[in-house]
Amino acid sequence: MPRLKEIYFKEIQPALKTQFGYKNIYMGPKIEKVILNMGLGIDGNDGKLLKSCEEDLAKITGQKPIITKFKKSVANFKTRKGTNAGLKVTLRKNKMYEFLDRLVNIALPRIKDFRGLSSKGFDKFGNYTFGVKEHIIFPEVSFDRADKVRGLDITIVISSKNPKHCFALLQKLNFPFIKKGDNQNG
Repeated sequence: MPRLKEIYFKEIQPALKTQFGYKNIYMGPKIEKVILNMGLGIDGNDGKLLKSCEEDLAKITGQKPIITKFKKSVANFKTRKGTNAGLKVTLRKNKMYEFLDRLVNIALPRIKDFRGLSSKGFDKFGNYTFGVKEHIIFPEVSFDRADKVRGLDITIVISSKNPKHCFALLQKLNFPFIKKGDNQNG
């Protein structure tokens, strides 16, 4: 069993039950899946770059990504319907907990000038989305081998509909959120 999953079931679930007054521990928020998305844009047509990005994302997640396609043509973005748009991976169960553990404890602290994640990334359904500007923050990706630094979008799908409960869950999972009193101007 992954370390973070064990902590969730033994410590976090009972703590959230007492904090929000749930009748049982299963009423609390639970992470259902984590979705990683890497947009490639024009580089999606280049087979070599696509293969390189696919390998990097597979190393980061431990799972082979699927190639997403453009749904319609847009001339201003130089996109054609049916061409490669990017890569996507959906993580569930043990792989999801292992990825979140590595993300919070290893990858996010490696970001240069990192001040914390914004607490405004929650949607009305309680899901949390944030972006990472450099995929090379993950130790699995070799900095020397990476041909181009790419960004990642990470979405954490949470079962609760209340964003406050979801925020409390992520805080207990040690997500480094920006505190209200911190100076954000730098």
